[in-house]
Amino acid sequence: MDNKTAKNIRENLTADCTKCFGLCCTALNIVASSDFPINKSAGTPCMNLQSDYSCQIHSQLREKGFKGCTVFDCLGAGQVVSQVTFNGQSWRENPDIGKKMFQVFPIMEQIHEMIAYVAEALSYNIPDDLADKLRKQLKELQDLTELDADNLLSLDLVMYRFSLNELLTSASDFVRRNTIDKMPSLRKIKEFNHARADLMGKKLKGKDLRATDFRGAYLIAADMRNTDLRAVNFIGADLRGVNFSGANLSTSMFLTQMQINSAKGDVKTSLPSHIHRPSHWIN
Repeated sequence: MDNKTAKNIRENLTADCTKCFGLCCTALNIVASSDFPINKSAGTPCMNLQSDYSCQIHSQLREKGFKGCTVFDCLGAGQVVSQVTFNGQSWRENPDIGKKMFQVFPIMEQIHEMIAYVAEALSYNIPDDLADKLRKQLKELQDLTELDADNLLSLDLVMYRFSLNELLTSASDFVRRNTIDKMPSLRKIKEFNHARADLMGKKLKGKDLRATDFRGAYLIAADMRNTDLRAVNFIGADLRGVNFSGANLSTSMFLTQMQINSAKGDVKTSLPSHIHRPSHWIN
C-alpha cells in the first residue's frame, strides 16, 4: 500500500446520512447542556428525526440549540452498520434488531476512528518496519467492519487501542523529528512535548508551534489564531472552543472532523485534505 492509497482510505471515511437509518439521532444518549436543549435516552429517536431518517431542523440546528449535532461525526460508521452489518434492515421496519443496532453503532464508530488514524499514519513517509506493522493493523481493523452484530458486540476494543497507540506514537514522533531536523529555527525551541497538558484558555496566538505534541492535551478555548500548527500531533486532544482563525493546520496529524467541528475558525484557516471546513465557520 502506497501513501496515496492510504490517504484515499482516510479521505473516504465520511458520513453518508442518506444511507444511514438516523443512528446518531437515535442510538446515543443526550443530556441537556449548552450543546443540546433536551434530554434523550439511548435508543430513543430524537423528536426532530423524520420518517425518512432526515432531520427536520438540519439547517437550523445551532439556532435551535442543537450545537452538539453539528459537531458530531461518525466517520461513516452509520451507513456501514445500516447497510452492511444489518443488510439494509432498519430499526423502524424491524424493531427486534433496534437494540442490537444501537449497541453496535458506537463500536463501529470506534473502529472507523482507528482505521482513520492508521490510514493517516500510512500516508506519511515512515520507516518500512513501522509501515508493515500499521498495514497489518489496518487489515485487521477493516476485517472487523465486516463482522456480524454479535461478534462486534464481543470485541475487546481496548486491546486494539492499546496495541495501536504505540504504533501511532512512533509514527508521530518520526514525522515530528524529521520536521524539527529540517528546520533550524525549531531546534532552538526546548519544549515540544505537551502531551496531556492542561492548556485551557492558553494564549498561543501567532506562535510557531510546528512539530509540537499535543496528544491528549486539554486545549479548551485556547487562542491559536494565526498559529503555525504544521506537523503537530492532535490525537485525542480536546479542542472545544479553540480559536483556529488564520491558523495553519494543513499538515497537522490525527485531527478528526469532530475535533474541528467543536472548534472555531474562518476561511483563512488551512486544514488537512481529509477535513471539511465547518459551515458554522463561514456563516
